[in-house]
Amino acid sequence: MYENLLYDVTNAVCRITLNRPQVYNALSPGLIRDITGAIETAAEDDQVRVIVITGAGEKAFSSGADLKEGVVQAASSGGALKLGESLRTTYHPMIQAIRNLPKPVIGRINGVAAGAGCSLALACDVVICANEAYFSQIFVNIGLMPDAGSTFFLPRLIGPQRAFELCSTGRRVYGPEAAQLGLVNQSVPADELDTAVNNVAGYYATAPTRAIGAMKHVLNQSLYSNLEHQLEQEADSQDGLGRSADATEGIGAFLMKRKANFLGK
Repeated sequence: MYENLLYDVTNAVCRITLNRPQVYNALSPGLIRDITGAIETAAEDDQVRVIVITGAGEKAFSSGADLKEGVVQAASSGGALKLGESLRTTYHPMIQAIRNLPKPVIGRINGVAAGAGCSLALACDVVICANEAYFSQIFVNIGLMPDAGSTFFLPRLIGPQRAFELCSTGRRVYGPEAAQLGLVNQSVPADELDTAVNNVAGYYATAPTRAIGAMKHVLNQSLYSNLEHQLEQEADSQDGLGRSADATEGIGAFLMKRKANFLGK
């Protein structure tokens, strides 16, 4: 179905695995298009209630942009690197697809997440990494600035001063420090990574998906909004959720003092 990634749906969990381990899952245009397509497919599949994105192999989540492929393409089109065009036509749709997806996305960071690979990780709703994994805004090492959403996500996660430091130095932030800074939700030993991810995915696979999607949408709005707008967003979303099957089930279960059986509707 996809040339550059593995796509699997089991027990309401969609697993998207970047599958270019020979180049540390570097983001080629083909892989980026596949990720975007996979996210859009998961969005339309009612059986999918949570998405996990990870990288094949043990060394890398994603090492960032595939520079070799970019240079080859530039050479074939006259020698100029059209970076803005590349971002607008490939990276931007991928990041927006993840953020606009009305379902939770878990980043399973099994190794290096550098450059745009770091941006991809930060776009996820929940990020769980191995202690040995590291994050790096490596752009500065090649005379570029962070892109694919990093300048949006980083200051909001860790504050403007720390964001500037990480962007302007490109230094490696390993799992334990990433958790301390608030860059990730959890950092665990490598042999516990799957257990940690499966526990979180298992929770979301049985959670009220429609409500989770509404939360995500409104929280996205809060990043560049004001209180009045947020109050109205909350009221509009709550109005729709109040008529949902999951809300009826949840309220009924609460009143009857039993565990709710959410169906994601």
